Amino acid sequence: MTKTVLGFIGGSGIYDLPEITEKQWVKVESPWGEPSDEVMIAEFNGLKLVFLPRHGRGHDISPTDINYRANIDILKRCGVTDLISLSAVGSLKLEFAPGDFVVLDQYIDRTVNREKSFFGKGLVAHVSLAYPISPDLKKRVYDSCQSIGVNSHLNGTYLAMEGPQFGSLAESELYRSWGCDVVGMTNMPEAKLAREAEICYASVAMVTDYDCWHPEHGEVDIPKILAVLAQNNQNASKLVLKLLETFPRQHPTCSIGSDRALEYALMTKPESREPQLLAKLDAVAGRVLKG
Repeated sequence: MTKTVLGFIGGSGIYDLPEITEKQWVKVESPWGEPSDEVMIAEFNGLKLVFLPRHGRGHDISPTDINYRANIDILKRCGVTDLISLSAVGSLKLEFAPGDFVVLDQYIDRTVNREKSFFGKGLVAHVSLAYPISPDLKKRVYDSCQSIGVNSHLNGTYLAMEGPQFGSLAESELYRSWGCDVVGMTNMPEAKLAREAEICYASVAMVTDYDCWHPEHGEVDIPKILAVLAQNNQNASKLVLKLLETFPRQHPTCSIGSDRALEYALMTKPESREPQLLAKLDAVAGRVLKG
């Protein structure tokens, strides 16, 4: 079996946890460009973990400007087998209140200005995204949310918008009519790229507000959001510790094949593949390219 390397991608605070030892910040180069930041590599009771600040440690990168391909590529280079995304969202459902955690299972991608695949001209590949979240990882995350006492919900659909502006009332109502549960700016194309890189992926959407559809909330209230964000960050730290305590030290095989997503995905014949693209894919697709 493969040894587990647990990855986290999200905001600040997690890398300050005193329980995590042997911390070191490491710059990892990527052929896909500059990632958001260095990665923090550490250990917890024999479990290797890798943390990447999605917006940089100074939160100086907007959702649109994040180099999602470089981020996933360097996590793969660090050996990450299971990746947990932590992100702030607005709620589109009354029952998902500020301070709640929603463990996602589906996405609708409305982003328009982002590179969404490692593949393309020179090597075409198609991976399945019918179920973008690894179900076993999702269940572990949800159980950990429950055990630390955070009001949490299993399964939810995330509407990924471009940003960086918040949406209009008409957009919020449209997303609600589609049956979406939360709205955010960062999980796409992150989840798609994690699947292409054969990394099991799960996401915790941390609710900060009711977006602008709620008649008693109106426009998004930034000071209130910041207060909820602070509480959510504390709960996220507790969640990370619980996962580190309970996560299997050997990577469990994904029941839907997230960790084998490229098995039959490459369409381009070997003799027609672009050498320069192949070189860039050495980490992401190395398992199948070497085979």
